[in-house]
Amino acid sequence: MIKRTRPRRSSERASPSQATSLQTIVTVALDDMKAVNVKVLDVRGLTDIADTIIIASGNSDRHVRSIADRVVEKCKAAGFRPLGKEGARDGEWVLVDLQDIVVHVMLPRVREFYSLERLWESDPAEAKAAPAARRRRTST
Repeated sequence: MIKRTRPRRSSERASPSQATSLQTIVTVALDDMKAVNVKVLDVRGLTDIADTIIIASGNSDRHVRSIADRVVEKCKAAGFRPLGKEGARDGEWVLVDLQDIVVHVMLPRVREFYSLERLWESDPAEAKAAPAARRRRTST
């Protein structure tokens, strides 16, 4: 049995100007395809998997797939090679991994259910304080 593994991320990150250029390419592609409710989240310091997470919605599964395909197409044309694209078969949630940027394109109901914005926008100090507050309430 052959086991496929994901290639390791290189320790070299894109320069700030390249990252800004890639982010611009992605946001323009999303805008071209009429993606809905686009959010750009800076997650540096929160995770090592990416510097930026971009979340957008599409109106149908076909629209979601088309948006993700356009993002990949525009990035390739600009010389950025996507590491992978997941979820295109079902089209409810497609993830495009561009190494420094991870793009999530979802149906609105899927986006609402998983609420990634709330996960990545939460203040780390607030997240640490919440368990302590719960412990105080249960101990009294």
